[in-house]
Amino acid sequence: MRPTVPVLGTVPGWGGRHSPVCGALLTLVLLAITGCASRPERTPSEAWTDWKQERSESIAGTNGWATLVGLQWLEEGRQPLEIPTAAGPVLAGWMIRDGRRVQFQAADPTVVTHRGRPVTARWLRTDAGGRSPDVLMCAGVRFFVIQRGERLGVRMKDPEARARREFHGLEYFPYQPAWRITGTFEPHRPPRTLPITDVTGTTQLEPCPGRLRFEVNGRGYMLEALLDEEAGDFFVLFRDGTSGRTTYGSGRFLHVAREDAAGKVVIDFNFAYNPPCAFTPFATCPIPPRSNWLPFEVPAGERVYGTGEH
Repeated sequence: MRPTVPVLGTVPGWGGRHSPVCGALLTLVLLAITGCASRPERTPSEAWTDWKQERSESIAGTNGWATLVGLQWLEEGRQPLEIPTAAGPVLAGWMIRDGRRVQFQAADPTVVTHRGRPVTARWLRTDAGGRSPDVLMCAGVRFFVIQRGERLGVRMKDPEARARREFHGLEYFPYQPAWRITGTFEPHRPPRTLPITDVTGTTQLEPCPGRLRFEVNGRGYMLEALLDEEAGDFFVLFRDGTSGRTTYGSGRFLHVAREDAAGKVVIDFNFAYNPPCAFTPFATCPIPPRSNWLPFEVPAGERVYGTGEH
């Protein structure tokens, strides 16, 4: 099995699994891994080097996680929406929630746009079900409606955000072949759902087709795998002995390619990465379930942001 290249950054319903900017870069990485007739196949460590560049873009790019500047949860009815800017908050207008529907009404139609056109009033499509939401612009800030379970909120992004301007790069453990482990996929029969709680306290049932079994130092362990239908792979949330010390406190994310004909999978912990909450307080990241807490250290993959060690 060829090494898996994780897709970065939104879990449907969380806004955290896929990177909004990684499409073209991911294609280049996949081409590098799979190879072609005229060039040799890339090694896992070479693919990892390309992946790290993509990771940086998914955080500090013009639409990356470091651009988040606000998240306002919506109550039923009409409420004001203020946009944070360097000069202070700007009243963009009012959000009107009617059940799972949301309408925006502009305070000044000349300062709010949708695809470059002025907006007076508009019903907004949310990101429910992994859809692309309607994105409005005000004072250089993009805003759109997200759905998390029964909750609806307005997420705001500013390419001039301080967190993006002051982004100082990601830190990683050196690539270690020992943490690229061949395991097996054990399907749940019938398939199950797994309750996953995010940092806002919202719990959702996510498709869990089975578990990944593997060995470390001769002992067997397992990780429940979620199904990422968009990426076509397994999505794993896990904690380990490094969590809260040298890696992000709540745990990390990992993508694993689907099993081969023999049921084998390659679990490459070197591609483990931090959730968006490591970079912004305005993300809604899922938390690893207790079943995916590993009782040993995994000194591979992305380190906690801000250690100063590259």
